[in-house]
Amino acid sequence: MNPLILYLLLLKATITTFSGMGSLPIIRNDLVVKRHVLTDRELSAAVAAGQSTPGPIGLYVVSVGYFVAGTPGALAGCAALMTPAFLIVPMLCRLGARAEKPLVRSAVSSLTLAAAGLIVSAAVPIAREAVTGPLHAVLAIGSFLFLVSSKRDTLWVILGSAAAGLAAGLV
Repeated sequence: MNPLILYLLLLKATITTFSGMGSLPIIRNDLVVKRHVLTDRELSAAVAAGQSTPGPIGLYVVSVGYFVAGTPGALAGCAALMTPAFLIVPMLCRLGARAEKPLVRSAVSSLTLAAAGLIVSAAVPIAREAVTGPLHAVLAIGSFLFLVSSKRDTLWVILGSAAAGLAAGLV
């Protein structure tokens, strides 16, 4: 895939969302469903790689770019991830105090709920691809319950899942 086209597709996903994983449904629709240049398994691996590294939540976009077009794709993903940050500063200066109005806050809250629904709709197909056996299902459910019931870092989920996988492989 042409890196410029990939950049524009990833930019569309990152600029129309304001949370890291909010771009996931758009990326899945454009690259997995419509263009077939990425699989759900690759998208899942990109998300896992992005979540296991320090930095912004949406860092998985760089891995998506790499899976689609190698190093030029990774550079396109990096540029798409950084572009909204460079655009938001002039917008915030322009908006100023208007962002504190109740109507604006209400609109942002509504957009947040809509983004959460889109994330769930994209996560279900990825989960179907990733959960291939009973151990994976137990790890997925246990990880979810752990993160919801405690305010612990996701690092503990990664380490616990790795230990469970190693234990299952040794038994």
